Amino acid sequence: MTIVVAYAPRPEGQAALDKGIEIAKRRNERLMVVNATPGSADDASMAGAHDVERIERLLEQPGLSAEFKQFGRGKSTVEEIQTLVETLPASLLVIGIRKRSPVGKLIMGSVAQELLLSVPCPVLAVKAAT
Repeated sequence: MTIVVAYAPRPEGQAALDKGIEIAKRRNERLMVVNATPGSADDASMAGAHDVERIERLLEQPGLSAEFKQFGRGKSTVEEIQTLVETLPASLLVIGIRKRSPVGKLIMGSVAQELLLSVPCPVLAVKAAT
């Protein structure tokens, strides 16, 4: 089985990555870290080259079987992660969450909420340390 981490280059994304690594090592499961956005390389949700190198170094830890994938090919973040979770299959999806105002939720929607309600595996939501 595989643990999937939905990564975004923000504190909540790092919190999800850290927790995913911890759980994958403890369970001796494969880890798939995915950074997905419908935009291009200049999208704020797309991890930059420096961030990708840092993540790949983290995933080289002894006792960890892990891979990093990055998608920016027009599909929504939710669609990319749903597809990956279903095709692997995943035993767990780890996502980072942040506090948002009610208006922010209404206007922007919530990737975290859509994932919680749509993927077929358990979801662990992790908050960044404040």
